[in-house]
Amino acid sequence: MSIAKKLVGQTAAYGLSSIVGRALNYLLVPVYTAVFLPAEYGVVSYLYAFVGFFNILYTYGMETAFFRFANKPDADRHRLYNQVLSLIIGSSVLFTAILILASGAIADYKDYSPQEQNYIIWLALILAVDAIVAIPFAWLRLQNKAVKFASIKLANILITVGANLFFLVICRNVYEGEYLQGLRPLVAHIYDPDFGIGYIFLINLVANALLIPMLWREFSIFRFELNKKLLRPMLAYAYPLLFMGMAGMVNEVIDRILLEEWLPEGFYPQHTNEAVVGIYSACYKLAIFMTLAIQAFRYAAEPFFFSQAEDKNSPHTFALIMKWFVIACAFIFLFISANLEDFALFLRSEAYREGIMIVPVLLLANLFLGVYYNLSVWFKLTDKTKYGTYISFGGAAITILFNLLLIPVIGYMGSAIATFVCYFSMALASYLLGQNHYPIPYPVKTIMGYVLLATALVWLALGVDVENWWLRHAYHLGICAAFLVIVWLRERPRFLKL
Repeated sequence: MSIAKKLVGQTAAYGLSSIVGRALNYLLVPVYTAVFLPAEYGVVSYLYAFVGFFNILYTYGMETAFFRFANKPDADRHRLYNQVLSLIIGSSVLFTAILILASGAIADYKDYSPQEQNYIIWLALILAVDAIVAIPFAWLRLQNKAVKFASIKLANILITVGANLFFLVICRNVYEGEYLQGLRPLVAHIYDPDFGIGYIFLINLVANALLIPMLWREFSIFRFELNKKLLRPMLAYAYPLLFMGMAGMVNEVIDRILLEEWLPEGFYPQHTNEAVVGIYSACYKLAIFMTLAIQAFRYAAEPFFFSQAEDKNSPHTFALIMKWFVIACAFIFLFISANLEDFALFLRSEAYREGIMIVPVLLLANLFLGVYYNLSVWFKLTDKTKYGTYISFGGAAITILFNLLLIPVIGYMGSAIATFVCYFSMALASYLLGQNHYPIPYPVKTIMGYVLLATALVWLALGVDVENWWLRHAYHLGICAAFLVIVWLRERPRFLKL
């Protein structure tokens, strides 16, 4: 029991820091969409899409390799920590130096100004810090210091969010005379309205740099040393994880890159390609509610799946969990889509709301991503994780192909549809392979029935135009209630049986 309680506590700490962190970061979406034009936000989204790939490259699977080798019975954990951190520091300095030296050429290729070139330099420094602190964070997890891990992560997020609110809301409003006009001369010394999106990058850099003193105890035990004999097997273990991570990142962020590069100029006459990326990225953020639900489920469910692996009734348990997971996600999909005009208020500027109709597609896409995570239990329990790699690469190929085919034809809706096709295909492939290797009696007809019901109700909610605000909201809430009533009527006999 004590082990189980410890596991639950650590899962809650790690999960809470991640989920709360993402929720707090979401609070910045209304700020950014109120302060910055879509073209400016598009630059941020485009550059941070590359950050996703470079984060994988900078750590190249060594964080996971450290866990694997440090948990061997005869492992010298401290020496492994020194080896891995030394390697990551060396490679991070090298990669960042290359990016800084290439920043001028990159800026010329993208027609960036000298200030925008600075964004590339700052991102290169952010990547180095992120990679280097990843190993001390891994050391904390290895030492079961979940509370310290979560506290530092949350502190970093609070600093980031707080600094953004301070400069982009308080200082900006004081500078523009919205309130506290007597403080304007003081604020003028620390706030420059022309600095623009530079605040986003610089705040991120400073907040991440502050992680180093927060992790000072973990850095204080570090001694630089490199031993090829120790590192060679770790690198052999890690490099497949690099490719798997890259494939997964393609599914997450390649659409922003392809949308800017592949969209014909003038496709949206009133917007540049940078602005289109900004609109797409801001609307994509509205899928965060589905993402948070899926992430919360993963933190709670994965330890449970492993603990139930030996139970003879586990396949039926997993099937039941899948059904109720889909019901919950289908309702989230329906509720947000039916009340889209209310959720669109998170996008403070009207310019961003032009792309709001991609949100239902992205919500449905993320629903199937959650289904895939649920289905992945079979290759995790059977130690056949190579199939996860194959599925990730297949999803990456589908994402790239459909983006290239659809973006020139239907713009950012093509990227949304490509995301849906990718995650649906990954879920389908995992299901078909799983039934051969680890059969689980999923109620497929029931599950797909609820997804189709939610989709039909979304179409009904968005397809009927009700002019009166009160009647329209009553109608949309009534549709959501109808879904719950149908679920209750359909599942009531099983509740009574239980």
